[in-house]
Amino acid sequence: MLTAGWNKMFLELLLAALLFISFYDYYIRMRNREFYQRIPLVSKIPLVGCILVLARFQPDNLHLKFQEFVSRFGKSFCAPVLRGLMVVTADPRYVEELLSSQKHIQKNQLYWLLRGWLGNGLLLSQGRKWQTMRKIITPAFHFKILEQFVDVFERQSRVLVDKLAGFADGKTPVDIYPYMGLMTLDVIAETAMGVCLNAQHDSKSDFVQAVKDVTNIVATRFIRPILAFPRFFKLLRPQQYEKQMEGIEIMHRFTETIITERRMMLQNKSNLNTEVVSTQTEDIGLKPRLALLDVLLQATTTEGQPLTDDEIRDEVNTFMFEGHDTTTSAISFCLYLLSRHADCQCELFEELRAHFGDDTTRPIKYCDLQNLSYLNCVIKEALRIYPPIPVIGRWLKEELVLPDVTLPPRTNVLILLWQILRDPDVYDEPERFWPQRHLTANARASAFSHIPFSAGPRNCVGQRFALNEMRAVIVQVLRYYELLPMGPPIEPSIKIVLRSKTGVNIGLQRRTYV
Repeated sequence: MLTAGWNKMFLELLLAALLFISFYDYYIRMRNREFYQRIPLVSKIPLVGCILVLARFQPDNLHLKFQEFVSRFGKSFCAPVLRGLMVVTADPRYVEELLSSQKHIQKNQLYWLLRGWLGNGLLLSQGRKWQTMRKIITPAFHFKILEQFVDVFERQSRVLVDKLAGFADGKTPVDIYPYMGLMTLDVIAETAMGVCLNAQHDSKSDFVQAVKDVTNIVATRFIRPILAFPRFFKLLRPQQYEKQMEGIEIMHRFTETIITERRMMLQNKSNLNTEVVSTQTEDIGLKPRLALLDVLLQATTTEGQPLTDDEIRDEVNTFMFEGHDTTTSAISFCLYLLSRHADCQCELFEELRAHFGDDTTRPIKYCDLQNLSYLNCVIKEALRIYPPIPVIGRWLKEELVLPDVTLPPRTNVLILLWQILRDPDVYDEPERFWPQRHLTANARASAFSHIPFSAGPRNCVGQRFALNEMRAVIVQVLRYYELLPMGPPIEPSIKIVLRSKTGVNIGLQRRTYV
């Protein structure tokens, strides 16, 4: 009898709670009626509605789901999340106001999943800390320093060409993504830290495996909000938690060792032309070329203090993260598009042949990469169709006044670069790969219509680095191989960086110069 009474009381309390939530939700909607007319809710079911909607999002369908929602709700829509609000937008007016702001520069809260690995580096820092480090790091991407890196791009892309030779029979499809990943990892290690990682020759090294493991695990946590909380992640996915922690420890130990050795080398300039072998990793030699690490080791804050080892480690790890997977994705998808569009590939090869001639041993120089107009169009179009980072985000500490609505504080904003770059209001035949569209000005486009590297004060500091690496690798591959449409088509999968569920498959055939 007592149990039945408790059950009845519990049901009454539950019903009362549900009624209260429903009425409160109705009250909030009525109070914010004008707001929701501008930025509609993805679900009108109180509390659980948006959770059920978000649960249907997977890495392999994010681009499709977002497109479906843009079609249903317009270029902006929202969902309440915990104590805040999530606003998703592909409206260029909103994007311009947000990204051009000097005040709203804090990253979306999902980025905090990377803090264990990247610490308080440039990607995650904010306020005065971010401003200081941005000022220190920007000179590292001066064209005079970038010019030094072209020989790294050229040399590592030649290793890639040799690795792909076994598939160049005109019959065998190859997933180029993993090969490109090892090549870009070699490039970023040498340019960021001044070390030869030799990932293309030793893909089983602890450091290489740690980079793969951690990026894959973090990508999964990005689209599973409950796994964003460390305690829940450890409880629900204990093996992945341990693998992530182990991988981060390996990468931090590696970076710290290199920092110590590089600092010693800079202190003794007479050793600049000698190779110092790492005590923990075989075949890692420190090079005299100026690297990002050297800039950091010699930098001082506005108070005249040198950076701490932790600060340097966070910035180097950030550069390793941002300059590896993103460039891998960009180059792989660009080559894929060229393999499926023989006319564009032919036009590009003719431009390269006219510039370089038939001698494939002729080195690629910095000035070469600045004088290939059609190559630049191809890259711009590939980045438009397949942006390496399809979604970026900001978190609002204060309200943001937009042209026709005001976003409240504590709002997480997701910016749909995928949809912006394929906006039919801006681009004719937006799904078509058509590099020629970039040869003439587009009257409907704005400065925020083509932003694969983001825009405004928090845009990608390594944009020119990435573009030069893309140019060098694409030039090298096309000089040696004709790209053929082989293997299954791509199936986009957004795991922080754009990948493909089926791989990025192409066929290769040796070039014949007649």
